[in-house]
Amino acid sequence: MEQLQKQDPSLTTTGSGDVAVLFIHGFLDDQSVWDDVVSELASANAQFLRLDLAGMGDRSGDEGPYSLVRYADDVARVVAGLERPVVLVAQSMGTLVAELVGVRHPDKVLGAVFVTPVPLGGTHLPEEAVTSFRQLGGDVEAQRGVRMYLGGGLNEARLDKLTHIGSRIRPEVVTHLVDCWNEGIPDAPEKSEFGSPVLIIRGEADGFATAELVSSAVAPRFQYVKEEVLSGAGHWPHVQQPQNVAGLIGRFLKEVSEASATTSDEAGVQGWINAFASKSADDFGEAFHRDVVLEASVIRSPITGRENVKAVMSAASSIYESLEFTHQTVNGLRTYLEWQATAFSGLKINGVTILTKDEAGQIVSAAIHHRPLDAALRFSAELGTRLGKSVGDESRFYSAD
Repeated sequence: MEQLQKQDPSLTTTGSGDVAVLFIHGFLDDQSVWDDVVSELASANAQFLRLDLAGMGDRSGDEGPYSLVRYADDVARVVAGLERPVVLVAQSMGTLVAELVGVRHPDKVLGAVFVTPVPLGGTHLPEEAVTSFRQLGGDVEAQRGVRMYLGGGLNEARLDKLTHIGSRIRPEVVTHLVDCWNEGIPDAPEKSEFGSPVLIIRGEADGFATAELVSSAVAPRFQYVKEEVLSGAGHWPHVQQPQNVAGLIGRFLKEVSEASATTSDEAGVQGWINAFASKSADDFGEAFHRDVVLEASVIRSPITGRENVKAVMSAASSIYESLEFTHQTVNGLRTYLEWQATAFSGLKINGVTILTKDEAGQIVSAAIHHRPLDAALRFSAELGTRLGKSVGDESRFYSAD
């Protein structure tokens, strides 16, 4: 992260935690519009990052191009440099950038919060309206008027802050920014390629990202989407109602973090199940912690270490003629799997496997219980024959007699 800050001194980082939250501002704004929201979220278990897009804020002197692709490139570099999963929080034009970044990093972006979003394909306003927006550059009073009209009752102090931020942006940059949100991405897909959960926060009094626009051209594009409407808020609810916006973001962070942890846990168990189907030692290894411990009713003493356990499980899976996992339940970090199998020309074997995972979702111990006894003894003898001395003394296994 220090290296990223050297490359982009406008990047501000506060807090620490298991998840990174990256804030992306919108048209005529800069990173400071998120200051009050970040302050409200200070106690959350997260790292908060804010940055200025080229041509705005402390980067108002940056040369072009001022395009969605360039902005997505800049933000994607920040995401790629993070060592933790990311939630993107963006407003207005920034939501287009966030979606593009989320598509590029599907395995790293847990979800996105879109505040007063606009369609990825652009708003395509009438030329008269677009012209008036293009002429905002350098016209402080006109900018203030637009903020008042769309702000849903912004007080004087917040109007002054937003107007000052916008006044720093050069007129030629403003023209390009209007093209960004009005034209959007050509041939934007009807359904978004971003598959993570999305929270939309909309201001009830917003005359730009209206209920009709969001419900017809934004929300339906996402597979997992939830919408929250803030009464009395306009196009900048994060400035007008930072406490309410922070509360919604905080709840979303908790939901996606818990969902991610559950997915990680399930991945370890699913890896175990899939490995029996492939009967591959390497597939078993992907699920195991380096110091995994295996205990079983068919071995006299525990087997430790990923490589040893991989060898045993690969050999064991090759003995089964069929294997079906019939029931599964989870208690904290422990998963219980009930199964039924056949071996030795149709001999039925039943059992229960108990898998214990660490916080990262890797299996640290496995306990496998076979029944009936005669089948377990025969299985142990065959396992010993196939493994030989590869995992230690052959006396580790039982005789079938």
